Amino acid sequence: MIDYRLCRSRRKTVAIYILDDGVEVRAPLKMPKYEIDRFVASKEKWITDKLVKRQEQLGQREMFTLNYGSGVLYRGKEYPIAAKNGNRVGFDDVVFYMPPDLSPEDIKVACVQIYRMLARRDLTEKTLAFAKRMGGTMPSDVKINGAKTHWGSCSARKSINFSWRLIMADDDVIDYVVVHELAHMKEMNHSARFWAIVESILPDYKARQARLKELQKRLGIEKWE
Repeated sequence: MIDYRLCRSRRKTVAIYILDDGVEVRAPLKMPKYEIDRFVASKEKWITDKLVKRQEQLGQREMFTLNYGSGVLYRGKEYPIAAKNGNRVGFDDVVFYMPPDLSPEDIKVACVQIYRMLARRDLTEKTLAFAKRMGGTMPSDVKINGAKTHWGSCSARKSINFSWRLIMADDDVIDYVVVHELAHMKEMNHSARFWAIVESILPDYKARQARLKELQKRLGIEKWE
């Protein structure tokens, strides 16, 4: 039997997640343990294959490094990292610039700092623009966080949060996540009505979802934080 960590909640179905630290099974509060074990056993080959793949990804992540001249993504395009005299870090539409003689780890930290600045500016701008298109109800706040497993979220207080990693995606994909979170201001669920709102703004949202998953795969083998 595969070892797993069990997390119960008010969810209606059982699901298996392959995480960096092992297998996590999320199940309804009242589902009998033997039913959960039986479900996990039925997925043993799938779990084993995913665990092997995850270990390969973790190995690649440990090898991930950045240096001057390395390329990094910003809004779907790759830009080089360059040294610039002084103590400032930033982006000038051509390169991600930062002080010379930084270590690979410090270069990574500088890139994250730049990404956060760009995300705060660009994602706030996009969110307000789409909010006007979607009825004019403005979010109470737009925040940038370091979430690794969620691209965005919308709180009951209408505050919208985005992971700084989203700024790596191309504009069409960023727009999808922005619209997705704004739609939650009207429907705090993933019902048919929710998806109808998304589709009314972005009829091709499913194609954008698929492209977002491609970015997620790339980031799965890049160790940023």
